[in-house]
Amino acid sequence: RVDLAQCLPIQAALTLTAQIPDTQHLTGWGFVKDLAARTGATPATARWDTGAVLTVVARLAGPDLLARILRRLPDGYALLFGQAELRRPQPAA
Repeated sequence: RVDLAQCLPIQAALTLTAQIPDTQHLTGWGFVKDLAARTGATPATARWDTGAVLTVVARLAGPDLLARILRRLPDGYALLFGQAELRRPQPAA
């Protein structure tokens, strides 16, 4: 969060660092649905808006920091950041 905040405009950095991280781990689609419910937007609009914002964040963060961020997030966020969604290896049963 600190490394990402350093890449963002000051107001965005202050907003990011002032919030307590949520302990509920939502998938990318879960995040979009939650955002839609909180804002009253449709899921399609929330997906579009989220992608527009996170694509800019990805450019500001750069490839190395973005890779670190995506490794820590549940599945489904890469597409929101404008990146290819690669499947993570599943442990053998």
